[in-house]
Amino acid sequence: MQTNLADFIKDTPEGKEADAILRKCVHCGFCTATCPTYQLLGDELDGPRGRIYLMKQVLEGKPATRKTQIHLDRCLTCRNCETTCPSGVQYGRLVDIGRKVVEQQVPRPLKQRLVREALKEGLTRKWLFKPAMAAGQTVRAVLPPVLRNKVPARVGSGDWPRTQHARKMLLLDGCVQPAMAPNINAATARVFDALGVQLVVAPKEGCCGAIRYHMNDHDGGLDDARHNIDAWWPYVEQGVEALIMTASGCGVMVKDYGHLLAGDPRYAEKARRISEMTKDLSELLPAFEQELLAKLDGLPAKRVAYHPPCTLQHGQKIRGKIEQLLRAAGVDVQLCADSHLCCGSAGTYSVLEPDLAYRLRDDKLAKLEATQPEMIVSANIGCLTHLQSGTQTPVRHWIELIDGALSGKQVAQAA
Repeated sequence: MQTNLADFIKDTPEGKEADAILRKCVHCGFCTATCPTYQLLGDELDGPRGRIYLMKQVLEGKPATRKTQIHLDRCLTCRNCETTCPSGVQYGRLVDIGRKVVEQQVPRPLKQRLVREALKEGLTRKWLFKPAMAAGQTVRAVLPPVLRNKVPARVGSGDWPRTQHARKMLLLDGCVQPAMAPNINAATARVFDALGVQLVVAPKEGCCGAIRYHMNDHDGGLDDARHNIDAWWPYVEQGVEALIMTASGCGVMVKDYGHLLAGDPRYAEKARRISEMTKDLSELLPAFEQELLAKLDGLPAKRVAYHPPCTLQHGQKIRGKIEQLLRAAGVDVQLCADSHLCCGSAGTYSVLEPDLAYRLRDDKLAKLEATQPEMIVSANIGCLTHLQSGTQTPVRHWIELIDGALSGKQVAQAA
C-alpha cells in the first residue's frame, strides 16, 4: 500500500512504525473472513481492511470524524486478522497508533469520557477495586443484570503455599483477577509448589498497563509498565527464572514492554529483559509434564470445552499447549466450532460496546455448549467472567483443574 503520511506524524517513531505496517497491506481482504465485527455487521469499515483505510486517511492528514472513531472503537483488537494475514500486517500495533491520533482530534461525548475515566482509574487500582468488588458480591443477588454480569460470585482461594524452594519465579498478581477470581493465582502457586518451584509476588507491582494503553492513554499505560519493571527488577537481579502470567491479556502486554519502551533510555534494556522472561503459564508447565502427570491422582473424568483467548492464540501465538497438557492428564478436551473467534470480552470492550459483546458471547457459548461439556475452561480472567455471565455451566481457569487433581479436591465452586 502506498503511503504519504502527514508532517505531524511522519517523522515520529509512531509514524515510522505505522508507515511500515501500512506498506505491508496488499488489500487482499483475507482478514475480513475472520473479523468478528465484520461478520456481525457486514460493513467494510467494521473490518480490518476498512479500518486500515480509515487510519491511513487520518495519518495522511484527513481530519478524523466521530464516525471514524466509532468504527475504530468497535474493533475488539482480537488480532485474529493478524493470524489470517498472509502479508504479516501488525494490525494491533497500527490500531493503537490510529486510535490515539483520532482520540486527539475527536472529542468524545461527556458520558463516554466519564465511563472511560472510571474504568482507567477504578480497575487499575487494587486498593479501590477489591473492596468495590467485595461490596458488589455481597449484594450481587439484587443487582440489575447489567451490573451482575460484571460481578462474579465469590469464590474461595485456598491457602498460598509457604514452603521455601531454591527455584523461584515471579507471578503477576494483576489488578482485577485477585478480587474476581482469587483461586487462579493461588492454584498456580500450589501447582508449582508441588513441582518444587516457589512463586513470588512483588508487593509493589500493579496493573500491567493494558487497560490504560488500549484506551488510548499511552502515557499512563507506559507509566504502569515502568512501575512494574521497578517492582520486579530486584527479583530479576536475585535470579528468578521467569515471570509467569496466568491472564493471557496481561501476558501479551508485558511481552510487549520491550517494544513499547524501546525508545526510553532508562528502561529500554530492563523492559527487553522483562519481556524475554515473561511466559504464559501454558508455556512453562509442559517442561514439568512428566513430573506433573506422575503426581496427579488422575483428573476427574470431565468433558471440558476449552475456549482459547484471543490474547493467547492471536496475540501471543500460543496454540495447542493447554489442550495437549489436559488431554495427557486424562481430560476429554473439546474445541468448539470457530474456536478462533473472540468471545466479546476484549478487556473493557464488553463495558464500552455491550451490544456487540453480548452477541459475540452468546454465539460463542452456543458453540461451546454444543460440545456438551461439564465445564468450560479458558486462560484469561476477562473471558472467564464474560462467558460465565451467560451460562449456568461452570467456567473456570484451566489451572484449577490441575490444582484440584493434585490436592484431591474439586475445582473451587462459587460461594
